[in-house]
Amino acid sequence: MSAGESSGSVVRRILLGSQLRRLRDARGITREAAGYSIRASESKISRMELGRVSFKARDVEDLLTLYGVVDEAEREALLGLAREANVTGWWHSYGDVLPGWFQTYIGLEGAASLIRVYEVQFVHGLLQTEAYAHAVVERGMRGGPAAEIDRRVALRLERQKILVSERAPVLHVVLDEAALHRPYGSREVMRAQLDHLLEMSERPNITLQVMPFSFGGHAGESGAFTMLRFPESDLSDVVFLEQLTSALYLDKAEDVAQYERAMSRLHDDSPGEKESRELLRGLLREA
Repeated sequence: MSAGESSGSVVRRILLGSQLRRLRDARGITREAAGYSIRASESKISRMELGRVSFKARDVEDLLTLYGVVDEAEREALLGLAREANVTGWWHSYGDVLPGWFQTYIGLEGAASLIRVYEVQFVHGLLQTEAYAHAVVERGMRGGPAAEIDRRVALRLERQKILVSERAPVLHVVLDEAALHRPYGSREVMRAQLDHLLEMSERPNITLQVMPFSFGGHAGESGAFTMLRFPESDLSDVVFLEQLTSALYLDKAEDVAQYERAMSRLHDDSPGEKESRELLRGLLREA
């Protein structure tokens, strides 16, 4: 199973969930009533509609009947989507070190056609070297088992393969200068990381901008965030906000629009690619 197919299963879960939600709303049926029809709770229906859980064919069939979907072609299309949505992603083999809330993100990241990021604490995971990633993970898991740290680093490196895959997304990263001054690992590790950023910034599908200290306050005041866009036209952009023990996935139009404005301002206010590379070279000379 290729990474593209398994990542796509997450998108299909979200697509199916949103279609089930629209069908339920159109019939004026409550989540509670829908849950009762499939011997489940209201919260289970909510998780299904958000694409957070896998789908049982019988549950989808019963919901389609409840929602008045009797056309066989329409039913089969949605049931086919349910089958595709249940494909296991490559990252499930890392389930021992991967929290459930982050599994959703990895699937979405792998399926996205455009990934836009603002990062302030450290270099974004897709652009980290192995040594830098190891230092980041090790600091976050002080005293943690070496084997688990190695597994988490291996997972991060596996994620990076999407950048050189056949269906590589466009990646646009704005790094706060603070992330480049905060040392993770030795001086040599930081120098290698800066070198790696310069190299990656030359790739045709990657744009890297640095928001310098000299700019002062800027649109990223609320902290790091990621915006994901997908090739499927009926799937809205998703904003990902990582927290200490969970994450938020925002897809309501008004929420996405606010982050879109913030991201656009960050793009406009940060120096361009050429100037950002010069800033990186200056830091490298000082490192």
